[in-house]
Parts: sequence; C-alpha cells; structure tokens
Amino acid sequence: MTNRVAPKKKTITRPVGIDLFAGAGGMSLGFEQAGFDVAAAVEIDPIHCAIHKRNFPNCIVIPSSVADLTGDGIRRIAGLEGREIDCVFGGPPCQGFSMIGQRVLDDPRNSCVMDFVRLVTELDAKTFVFENVKGLTVGKQRAFLDELVEAFKVRGYQVRMPWRVLDAASYGVPQHRERLILFGARKDIEVPDYPLAITNPADGKRNIRGLPFGPTCEDALGDLPNAECFETLKKSDAVRTNAFKKPSDYAAEMRCMTEGSWHLGYVRDWHAHFLTSSARTVHTVISKRRFAITKQGEVEPISRFLKLSPTGLSNTLRAGTDGARGAFTSPRPIHYKYARCITVREMARLHGFPDWFRFHATKWHGARQIGNAVPPPLARAIAAKVVQTLGVSIKAVKVMQKLGDAKFLYMEMSEAAEHFGVAKPSSKRDRKSGAKKRKQSEIEAAHKRWKVVNG
Repeated sequence: MTNRVAPKKKTITRPVGIDLFAGAGGMSLGFEQAGFDVAAAVEIDPIHCAIHKRNFPNCIVIPSSVADLTGDGIRRIAGLEGREIDCVFGGPPCQGFSMIGQRVLDDPRNSCVMDFVRLVTELDAKTFVFENVKGLTVGKQRAFLDELVEAFKVRGYQVRMPWRVLDAASYGVPQHRERLILFGARKDIEVPDYPLAITNPADGKRNIRGLPFGPTCEDALGDLPNAECFETLKKSDAVRTNAFKKPSDYAAEMRCMTEGSWHLGYVRDWHAHFLTSSARTVHTVISKRRFAITKQGEVEPISRFLKLSPTGLSNTLRAGTDGARGAFTSPRPIHYKYARCITVREMARLHGFPDWFRFHATKWHGARQIGNAVPPPLARAIAAKVVQTLGVSIKAVKVMQKLGDAKFLYMEMSEAAEHFGVAKPSSKRDRKSGAKKRKQSEIEAAHKRWKVVNG
C-alpha cells in the first residue's frame, strides 16, 4: 500500500456520504456527527425507511433493494449529479458460508455484498466503510474477506490491512458490541486508518493504560424515570414528565444538555421534557419475582435474560428475526434496579442514541431497529478518520433542523409501504400463534395523543 500524506486541512463544504442498508440510521447519525452530510439512505424495509425519514428529514430515503439500483440512479434520485461522493458506508447481510470448495462471494445469498462493491465503484466514491459481524474474521469465513478485498482491488480500491474488529465499548458506549470494520479508498487517496480507543470498557476486563473508564449501565439509565410509573405507557410509547433525575455526564449528552452533545451534526428541534420510546412490557407476577431475585450481572435461569450490572456494561443488544423469518423478538436484558426488561429507550441509551432520536412505537420494531444498528459513537469515531483522510476541517453547524412528521413513528408495515410506493414485505408475524399485533386504532390513538401534547 502506498503511503500518502493527507492534504492540508481547510474548511470546505461538508463531505457527502451515502448510507447503504441504512436501517433506522445508526451509521447515518454517527457520520453526520463527524461532519458528513448524509445525502441518501438506501433501505428495503418500509418501517425502517419511515423512521429514518423521521430522524433525518433532509436525507433522501430510497426504499429499494440495492440490487435494483445503479450509481447513476442513486445520484439522480438524491440530486447528486456532478458531485463527488466522499464515502459510501453500510453493512450488507452476509449468509453464504457453507459452500465448501466454491467462491463465497458467488453464493447468491451474498449478492448484497457484491452490490455494495458495485455501487461503491459506480458512484466512484473516494472512500468506503464496510461493517459486519465479527464472525467473518474466523474459521472458514475468512475466505470471504480475502475474496472481498480482492474484489475491491480489481475495481481500483485499496483496503486497509490488516482489518480490525472494533468494540463499541472502547468508544464511549456502555455495551460490548464488536463489529468488523473495513476501510477502503480509491488508489489516488490514502486509506483511512482505524480510530484509537478513547475509553476503557466500564467492566474493567480490558485495561488500556492511560484511558478513562467508559460509561456504565447506571450512567446510561440512572436518570430515566421508571416507565412502570406511567399508566399512559401501557397504550403509548411517550409521556410528558418532569421526573428525570440528575444525569451522569453520559446521560447529559444523550439528553443534549451539554455544549458538545451535537458534535458536528445538525441540532434538532425536539421536546426534551418527554420520555419517549418507552412503551411498557407486561410481565407476569412470577416473571417479576424471578427477575427480582436474580443477582445483578447474572443470567435469570428460566428466561435466560441477563440482569444488567449498574457498574458494568450491557451485553450485545440483538435485533431478533425479521418478519420473513417469524418476527421473533430478541431477549432484552433485565433492568439492574427494576424487575422488568429494559424499554426501547433504555436500549437506545445503552447503544449511544440520543434522546431526540425516535424509534417505531411498537417494542418489536423499535428493539429490532436498535439491535440492527451500529452504535452512533462508534460510527462517529470511524467517520472522523475518514474526514481526517479527506483533509477537511469542519465547523459545527448552527442551523436547527426540524424533525420529520411524527406519523412515521406509528405506521404499520402496509401503511409505510404505501407511503413509500413499494410492496409490503412478506411476514409471518401476523400468522404466528399468539402473536400480539397492535391494532390500527390503538396506533392512531397514540398518534393523536402525541400530537395533542406536542402542540
């Protein structure tokens, strides 16, 4: 790899990024906070599209499979004709690792990966960031990475080697979450290097000399009111309250109370006196008794749920399965103080999402959106290295940005699909025995309550 010196920094227009496989927008937020304008977000799930549009109203959401798009098509839809694309980033699903003796990238189940490579090339992006599961780096799966690096090289892109797995807990997130990160760049541009850790994980298992310990579960959740104190949250996901407690430094940033809370991102016009994304979960008396007697930091033996430790980190928050695979909810940890599973907002706090960022009103969709997301602080650290390579110095923006329509938070799948003009994805959720489906009337009522209290 040829070493190049990044050009002297100067203040220019914010670099342009495109988020492929965007989900609700964890990487979009991190890149924005690092100084990017995320001009387009490609996402196939209409519910995720709706939530992304709510949180990033000025970003063009493209509700499509990457297989159906071209680089020129993305440019045209997003109004980027003639503009340079500074970074394409995303985490395509990777599944085909069982075909021994064949090229892994040739597996049809991995077609999204090759579409990622193709779109980076067609957009002539200066850099790219490919993120995925840690499992790709071990055993037979490593052949996948070798093929992927070669595929980029053939198309004129260098990849930072050796690749690395980054733990979000080393970047100020109160959760262990390890992700493979690949940096790449055109041959005329230096490849970004990996960001250095900024915190020791709060559980003390990885002692990096000279770094402060990161936030704990109590730092993340201790100021939040207990959702079980509000009857409203049995039928809604938001309530107005003055019951917030004194925040830790981490919680103060999540509540956007500190000067640097917005980093280099756009300030949102939001209502800080609401507890949002906090619909209650109804547990049986027996379950709550089991949760209560489980020791902090240990697994409850019947449900197999981890009970958080106030002085430690959360385990990796997972998404569960999507609608096509049965719509099973991934286990949420037990709160360290209350005999219940944590809420979607509490998941968001443990993931590094600020309180202005909203998720779908239903617990299943909301938890899935968080579990699928890259923690924004990790994405911000990654994006900052791209900015450094691009040789630009970006000033904080002072323009306040209004959030998108609150209706996006309450859309059912069919409603979201109709809004974005796409077909409703197939789902087993409505056919599952005992599945709890929120009635449209309840969603509409929750939306009306939100609009009344929100003015």
